[in-house]
Amino acid sequence: MTTPMNVSDLAQVLFASELQASDDPSPDQVRLIIEGRIRSCHADLSDCAALVAQEAGDHPEAYANRMRWALCEADRIHLSLSST
Repeated sequence: MTTPMNVSDLAQVLFASELQASDDPSPDQVRLIIEGRIRSCHADLSDCAALVAQEAGDHPEAYANRMRWALCEADRIHLSLSST
């Protein structure tokens, strides 16, 4: 990753991806999805933030669980990125 991001940034990127908690992704899969999404949006996270907001409005019943999952996964990824 070229731009340092915090856990919240990474979670928003993951939340906006098609990856699901039910996919039971490995940390490497999560990192690849996040990196690909960041590349595809040229590191402009505004589209990810907009999608997170839209999903929160469209599916409020699923938002908290998905964001909690995204934050946990992002925290794991952030820790692994910080240790390299």
